Amino acid sequence: MTTTEFTLNRTVLTALPSGALWIAEFELLCVSDLHLGKSERMARKGGLLVPPYDSRETLHRMAEDMSHYAPKRVLCLGDNFDDQLALAGLDVADRDTLNLMMAGRRWIWITGNHDPGPVDVGGTWLESAQFGSLEFRHIAEPCANPGEISGHYHPKHRLQGARGSVTRKAFLYDDTRLILPAYGAYTGGLWSSDAHLRSLFGPQAIAILTGKKTMACPMN
Repeated sequence: MTTTEFTLNRTVLTALPSGALWIAEFELLCVSDLHLGKSERMARKGGLLVPPYDSRETLHRMAEDMSHYAPKRVLCLGDNFDDQLALAGLDVADRDTLNLMMAGRRWIWITGNHDPGPVDVGGTWLESAQFGSLEFRHIAEPCANPGEISGHYHPKHRLQGARGSVTRKAFLYDDTRLILPAYGAYTGGLWSSDAHLRSLFGPQAIAILTGKKTMACPMN
């Protein structure tokens, strides 16, 4: 596994190829925008029918990250379920996988705009969480203090090279904040060149592309 290590507000962070964030100091694995149950929610509301394997793929990838790092704490940065009814629509095997991963760990769900309140699942639901010099929330605040970590925007970045361009989900960070990519399997993305995302970061911001290995490059 090829990872990228960087520092935010005096804390060493590790961006994983999967889109998860590992923080060794707190033995904490952080993911954002799982959107569990998205395919079921789309079918329930008469939308596009897609193969109902998104939750399984997302949970399998998460289980692999947890097996590698054995975190004592897991923090999910909001939009954990695609809506308030999505948990009930999970396949029994997927629900069992989630319960197994949660067992014996401190598990924190940050509330997002898709899941604005607790659902019937274990763990602790919070609006935000603090670990050391880092503050975790779902949506970045324009005037946040240094050390903010959030999700919500599903950032993706295009890297132009001699052999063409590469587009991947991406972490975005500068000396104030970090925005995580969406971890969920059926999640779209917002270009890092989007005006609102640009407004949140300084000129020296970095994009870390996910994939088989991480790649860091200037965001601008």
